[in-house]
Amino acid sequence: MKKIILSLFLAISFTLSFAQKANVSKAKNKALMENPDFSGAREAIKLALKDSTTKNLAETWYVAGLIGNKQNEQLYQKALLKMPFDTIAKGTALMESYNYFLNAIKLDQLPDAKGKVKPHYVKDIKGYFKDYYSIQQNLIAYGAFQFEKKNYKGSVETFEAYLNIPKLPIMNNEIKIDSTYYMISYYTAVSAANANMHDKAIGIYEGLKDKKYETKSVYQSLYTEYADKKDTVNFVKTLKEGIEIFPTDAWFLQNLINYFIFSGKTKDALQYLDKAIAREPNLAHYRYVKGNLDESLGNFDDALAAFDKAIELDPTMADAYAGKGRLYFNRAVKQSEEANKIKDNKLYNIESKKVDDEFRKSLPFFKKAAELNPKEIEFKKTLKTLYYRLKMDADFEAIKKEIDAM
Repeated sequence: MKKIILSLFLAISFTLSFAQKANVSKAKNKALMENPDFSGAREAIKLALKDSTTKNLAETWYVAGLIGNKQNEQLYQKALLKMPFDTIAKGTALMESYNYFLNAIKLDQLPDAKGKVKPHYVKDIKGYFKDYYSIQQNLIAYGAFQFEKKNYKGSVETFEAYLNIPKLPIMNNEIKIDSTYYMISYYTAVSAANANMHDKAIGIYEGLKDKKYETKSVYQSLYTEYADKKDTVNFVKTLKEGIEIFPTDAWFLQNLINYFIFSGKTKDALQYLDKAIAREPNLAHYRYVKGNLDESLGNFDDALAAFDKAIELDPTMADAYAGKGRLYFNRAVKQSEEANKIKDNKLYNIESKKVDDEFRKSLPFFKKAAELNPKEIEFKKTLKTLYYRLKMDADFEAIKKEIDAM
């Protein structure tokens, strides 16, 4: 009786195994027909991928990948002929194929019963992967499509598939990493940031720092990521590195100084700026920033000298003229506050005249700033205040009209 049961069990197992292997062959045939039945092929392979007798066979996963591969090829031909095609269907088939083939590679390189490794599908998959990598209409195009549609998680997955291919052991370092690779790395990081995958974005940006691709944008984006995480140590480190690499670009210095200022470390900001000026003495913007810092510390003469130097280095810098004008304006405001405390009318009038003289000192600098940058309304508003204070009625009416027109 036991022999009969055992024989029956073996017969059933053999039948099931045969049926699932038949599904693998069926799936392959449907995918390779002249008019492929991709839906039928997927239904057949789905059963084999779940069954214990076939789910651990390299052939099963290879055929599963082959289905998506053939569908992608079919739609690629339409693209070449400028015929309408379903971009999402093509990209989905491509990524499905890629993931199935990865499993096929693992299983195809396992040792057999004798301990020998005899891969049957690796060579073919290697060729397919090279096409996925080198033909722009494949992974690059689909990742770009997802990025454009704001499917950032999808674009990360697709771009990472592209980036992973040259690193696969089966490629034997045959694919040369070039500028396109770094470009895709960059957009993978951008996608990851947009998808709130910030640690992934940081990892990619860090890896790109020395690759000479969009280096400034890489550092700026890396700073933003660290700042959003409130990782002060790393965002300060990133800004300092950025200043070293781009000494003439004010963006990095400004953000570092802003951090120092908002952290109550204005003196530290000034010390760092002085070092930057020693390194780049002819950069007008550094002098302008120094003027602002000295002004915030109450160093009137130093601030004035810094604005003067900025103007000397760049006579077209409207902000430097406005900075110089602001020094006199703010000093006049303080003098006015003190004058208002005087009870004696005669003394008050004397001090009030001095205040007006101080306000008048700021006038030519704001006029020059407005001349250099006529679109900046704040310069005009300050002029309006000055004209009113100094009873320059005609000038007041003229500037008022300009402001109203803006």
